[in-house]
Amino acid sequence: MSQLFAYDYSGNPFILFGTGHLIALAVIIALNLALLAFRKASPRARTITRWTMAIILWLDEASWHIWNAYWGHWTIETMLPLHICSILIWLAGFMLVFKNYRIYEFAYFIGIGGALQALLTPDAGIYGFPHYRIFQTMISHGMLITSAIYMTTVEGFRPTWKSFWRVLVGVNIYAAIIFPVNMLLGTNYLFINGKPATASLLDVLPAWPYYIIFMELIGVAVFMLLYLPFILQDARAKHRTG
Repeated sequence: MSQLFAYDYSGNPFILFGTGHLIALAVIIALNLALLAFRKASPRARTITRWTMAIILWLDEASWHIWNAYWGHWTIETMLPLHICSILIWLAGFMLVFKNYRIYEFAYFIGIGGALQALLTPDAGIYGFPHYRIFQTMISHGMLITSAIYMTTVEGFRPTWKSFWRVLVGVNIYAAIIFPVNMLLGTNYLFINGKPATASLLDVLPAWPYYIIFMELIGVAVFMLLYLPFILQDARAKHRTG
């Protein structure tokens, strides 16, 4: 049992798209499909559901900080909630509780886009199933995606073109703030001051700073893909009324 929470884990390493990884992805997909049934649920049932998801998000992220602190590995270089997904995990809880549309805009575009990459290529290192770290990673990013999808499919939220541009401009302003913060603290939040030390999708891109341009282009492409269903929806609605 102690190995399940050990920092120096000696169990099986994480295997990309191995059995455990595929099962976890299947569970997340099944959860999102199951939540579609809540579209006809009572307001009280939906409120309980939103609070439950918010609490899971907060507890899961808090446990990550506690685990690192317990093993003496909580540092400002790695643990400040400055990565996009880290911030959105905390904010998504407030989005769920208060049905906040401004947070939803960011959770939809960045939360789904960023967390999807984290689910497909988890930064799990040596921690394979059934270690705490891989469960924590899959739960936090899976629930981040689920919260945005839930607010869209059940609560009736949807992004607009204004949302698209607000998020695009907002994330660039945030990156411009984080860049000097990284230089001051000697950190690399958002990975804009250099590629991460561990293997990632950034490895296939050119060296710094050129890969940042590609990150921008990929980000715009992902945003467009996420907005595409609403472009088609609006086009069909316009065609019916026209």
